[in-house]
Amino acid sequence: MTIRTYTEDDFQSIEEIYNLSKLDELAQEDAEFTLLPLSEDIPRNEQLFESQIFVYELGSIAAFCAICHTEIRALFVHPDHRGKGIGKDLLKYLLSLTSQEASLYVVASNCVAKEVYKSVGFVVTETFETTYNSVAVTVDKMVRNKA
Repeated sequence: MTIRTYTEDDFQSIEEIYNLSKLDELAQEDAEFTLLPLSEDIPRNEQLFESQIFVYELGSIAAFCAICHTEIRALFVHPDHRGKGIGKDLLKYLLSLTSQEASLYVVASNCVAKEVYKSVGFVVTETFETTYNSVAVTVDKMVRNKA
């Protein structure tokens, strides 16, 4: 297992993970969503690439994450590698990079992800509506104070 800084050569791998995973976070929503591939999702691309991006390797890239200042902007694990603690490892790694409180945004109905975030001290501080690919979705802002 290796966590390392993203390089341009990693884009195809992280896009594959994103494209396989993005709709999973919306699976519990009542609405029907259509995937907008990462390479075509301009706002998410901009947010991602203004962040520090890290990849998690197990021979090949199994997951990736991103942080901008104290905001965790991405944490995606390939479906074949879920349930092995990789997401939690990446989350702890990101938290080690900041000495301040950290924040993130998660689909409110994504209970699996929220439980992982809660297990390391995140709490919901705000709930609001936004959109993904022009479809409304409810999102929670979660914050973790520096321990």
